[in-house]
Amino acid sequence: MRAIEIFAPAKLNLFLAITGRRTDGFHDLASVAATLDFGDTLRADVREREEGGGEWRLHCDDATVPTDETNLVVKAARAFAAATGWPGKGMGVDFSLIKRVPMGAGLGGGSSDAVAALRALNALSGLALGAAELAKMAAGLGSDCALFLHDGPVVMRGRGERIEVLPTGASTRLRGRRALVFKPGFGIATPWAYGRMASKAPLGYLLAAEAEARLAAWIGGDGAAEALLFNNMEPVAFEKCVALPTLLEQLRDEFGLVARMSGSGSACFAFLPDGMDAAMIGQTVRAAWGPTSFVVEAKLR
Repeated sequence: MRAIEIFAPAKLNLFLAITGRRTDGFHDLASVAATLDFGDTLRADVREREEGGGEWRLHCDDATVPTDETNLVVKAARAFAAATGWPGKGMGVDFSLIKRVPMGAGLGGGSSDAVAALRALNALSGLALGAAELAKMAAGLGSDCALFLHDGPVVMRGRGERIEVLPTGASTRLRGRRALVFKPGFGIATPWAYGRMASKAPLGYLLAAEAEARLAAWIGGDGAAEALLFNNMEPVAFEKCVALPTLLEQLRDEFGLVARMSGSGSACFAFLPDGMDAAMIGQTVRAAWGPTSFVVEAKLR
C-alpha cells in the first residue's frame, strides 16, 4: 500500500465536568464525547525522499492552518517514526489535509487530524503498532486524542486519556441524533479557558463524586440525549463572550432547543427534533453572529 485516505471526525462533548486541577498542571475531567459524521479528510502518500528532502510534508487547503512542526499531524508522524522506525531511510510521507473543522472551536479538529495520521501511518506500515500502543501514543499527543480511536460515544476520564466505551443501551440513545453545530467568527483558546477556571478555584469545578453520580444516573436510566447535556466550562466562556449565552437563550425561547457549548468553546450545538428545519435555525445563528459564523448539520456516530 502506497497511499491511504482517512476521515478525521469532529467531536462534541455532550457532558463535560472539570473536577479539579492536578499537580502536573492538567485538569481532571469526566466527559461523554461523541464523534460526528462531519470532519476533515487526511490523505497520506508514501514517497521516495529526494536529496535534502524532509521525511514529512504537510499540505492543507486552508492557508490559515500551520503546516510546520507545530501541527499535530507532523508531531504524530514524528512520534510514530520514533516508536517504529518507519518509513525508514530514503522514504517519506506526504500528507494532504482537507480542513473543514474550524480551529479554536472545542470540536477536536487538530486532535482528530493527529489520530488520522497515526491510523494512516499504521496502515501504510503494515500495522506496526497494536491498539494499546496506538492509544498510548495518541494520549501522549493530546488529552482528547485517544477518543478518536473509537467510532462510537465514549466516556473520558483522567485528563481525557482514559477511555471507556459507552454501554450499548446508552450509546443507542445518542447514535444517529441530528445536531446543529455552530461557531462564531472568533475562537476560544483552550489554555486560556482552563487557566481562567484555575484562577477561580475551587469555584466552577464539579466534585468528581457528583460528576460520576450524574453520569451513572443517565447511563443507567432511559433519559434522552438532552438530559445528559452539561458543561461547567460555559461560565468562564460566557463571562468573556456574551454573544454565546445570548444566542443560546434565543434558540431556547424561539425554538425550544437546549443548546450547549462543546469543550472549551467557542462552538455550540443543539440536538434537532425530527422534522425541524435546520436551515431556519442556521439563519437565526447567522443573523445573530454575522456572516463569518460557521454552521453545519451533522449526526452523532
